[in-house]
Amino acid sequence: MKFKLYIFLFLLTSTVFAQKQVETSIDTTKNKIGAEFKLTLKTVVSSTAKVEFPKLKNIGPLEVIQSYPIDTVKKDATNYELIKKYGLTQFDSGRYTIPSIKILIDKKAFYSDSLKVEVAAVKVDTLQQKMYDIKDISSVDEGIGNWWIYVLIVLAILGVGAFVYWYVKKRQLKKIEEEVYKTPIEKATSLLNNLEQKELVQKGEIKEYYSELTDIARNYIEEAIHIPAMESTTSELITAIREASTKKKMTLTPETVENLERVLRQADLVKFAKSKPLEFEITEDRNKIQKVILTLDNAIPTEVPENIEDQLLNEAQRQKQIKEQLRKKRNARIGYTVAAIIFLLFATTTFFVVTKGFNYVKDNIIGHPSKELLEGEWVKSAYGNPAVLIETPKVLKRMDAEKVLPKETMALIKEMQLFAYGSMIDNFYITVSTTKFKQPTDIDLSKALEGSLKVIEAQGGQNIIVKQEDFQTNEGIQGVKGYGTMSILNPATKTSTKAYYELLLFKQDQGLQQIMILHEEGDTYANDITTRVLNSVELQRASN
Repeated sequence: MKFKLYIFLFLLTSTVFAQKQVETSIDTTKNKIGAEFKLTLKTVVSSTAKVEFPKLKNIGPLEVIQSYPIDTVKKDATNYELIKKYGLTQFDSGRYTIPSIKILIDKKAFYSDSLKVEVAAVKVDTLQQKMYDIKDISSVDEGIGNWWIYVLIVLAILGVGAFVYWYVKKRQLKKIEEEVYKTPIEKATSLLNNLEQKELVQKGEIKEYYSELTDIARNYIEEAIHIPAMESTTSELITAIREASTKKKMTLTPETVENLERVLRQADLVKFAKSKPLEFEITEDRNKIQKVILTLDNAIPTEVPENIEDQLLNEAQRQKQIKEQLRKKRNARIGYTVAAIIFLLFATTTFFVVTKGFNYVKDNIIGHPSKELLEGEWVKSAYGNPAVLIETPKVLKRMDAEKVLPKETMALIKEMQLFAYGSMIDNFYITVSTTKFKQPTDIDLSKALEGSLKVIEAQGGQNIIVKQEDFQTNEGIQGVKGYGTMSILNPATKTSTKAYYELLLFKQDQGLQQIMILHEEGDTYANDITTRVLNSVELQRASN
């Protein structure tokens, strides 16, 4: 009986050692309450083996706070080392045993070693440590990333540019008018017409109307008869006109001078006594001023030029000079405005660079392609058969699969639909494909992942690092996710960039569904896009 028992124990021990294919280790056997123990399981398998690590919420008395992704290390041409880590913790002090964990390798069970760990309480010495009051509630600085801030900045820049343009134009307006009008009478007539076009009377701005009307008359008298009309009172101006008519031998009727005086005194009443003349009186005053100006112009003695040809030549030259001056002044106004806007843009950019940093300016003011995709209008659609339901920042376009896959691969495929946005050398690249095979086959998703990476490698992917883990959609459909980094070779520039990728693979009856996302490594906006896209993935069940 003893001999039989020895034989049984020997066979049992031999079986256990023969099955020992999982290496177990832990980073520390003593830790404090709430601290993390890292349990590591390693196994070396062939490239064709299928390994399943369990999804656990607790391992014995310890809680699983983090299930780390599986690391894959290539050992040689046919074997890979798979490394799985679990983050464990315990919130009660004491000694605990981490039990064995079952790992399936090609559906055969293997077990890890059990380990003992100790959790110690944290000592708190209230006599030696200084006590502090509870801090006040801190306000959150939301920054200036709100859209209306940028609207105000743009409006301020445009406003300053408009002000500079208006100021320069107003400053030069008087000189331009003096150069454009050939004679004082021409200027006065044009200004009277412009006054009517303003429709000040119709708007009820009677005071402004009379002020401009009398200013036109006074300016004409000052320029044509050389009397300081703008600085004179009504009485002084009328006296000066009578004296000038005698000196210059101007033929003026008493009615002309009286009409001018009547309109000037009416304007004084409107401006200083708030008088409100009737509409027909306003029209009569306007006609009187126009008649007075024309009468004064006709009464001024004219000098006959000795040489008419010289006068015409001088006039032509003067008009040419006027046009050239107007062009230069217009260009100057535009130049001042552009310079002001450029200065404001430079000052604003410098302010944000100093206060927020260059990356903030680059992303929010200059612009960032991935940020624009993330904040744009997203599209939710179904692609392929059976359909992949997915939300993307842009609509995916149908592609020709024969231009992407090798001929030997296409020979096995019954039907394939491929959709994509962007390319491998763009800032963001996404593809969705559904495939049905000609012959019945049990699809191994791990091998399918390797095949997809080979296709990527043929398209310019280099130094591909891959990690693999299980993936589950919100509706519970199981799949495989591969992710990692690679270098992308640009065939045009012969340069390479570091990229991050994620691959999702699902198998249906005689078919395969795949989603791939690739973008520049370190692009935080692209990371957010990837997370949103993968969280939206749902699959239509294949119909038998």
